[in-house]
Amino acid sequence: MARPVTPQLTADVIIEMPLLENKPIILIERKFEPFGWAIPGGFVEVGETIATAACREALEETTLDVELDVLLGIYSNPKRDFRGHTVCSVFIGNASGKPIAADDAKDIAVFDPFDIDVELAFDHRQILHDYCAYRRDGTIQLPE
Repeated sequence: MARPVTPQLTADVIIEMPLLENKPIILIERKFEPFGWAIPGGFVEVGETIATAACREALEETTLDVELDVLLGIYSNPKRDFRGHTVCSVFIGNASGKPIAADDAKDIAVFDPFDIDVELAFDHRQILHDYCAYRRDGTIQLPE
């Protein structure tokens, strides 16, 4: 039997900075297409768990060691990435220290998640909308 063709698996982590006032989050500006600001993350490598991939990608792009707290959701809209169908597990985690843009990150900044006025890549505006709902009242939205 032939192996089925499936979407690629990715893992992102919304990094909260709990030691800073109002618990802002970190976004990276992407160095490569699709351009825009994004939640740190990337592809899961063969032999690693999704959680391990999320932490590895966060470290590679922000230089921060992240502790995962909760799985926010799994986002699988086939149109979320023009390069091909990806399925993304999005975690919420926390870190402290000074983030530094590295690897695929052109720039890095701390944002108030309730007031983001930059262009976001992929479906990250929807993901951050869901994150804000979770932060406001603890509800998890079922992704489309």
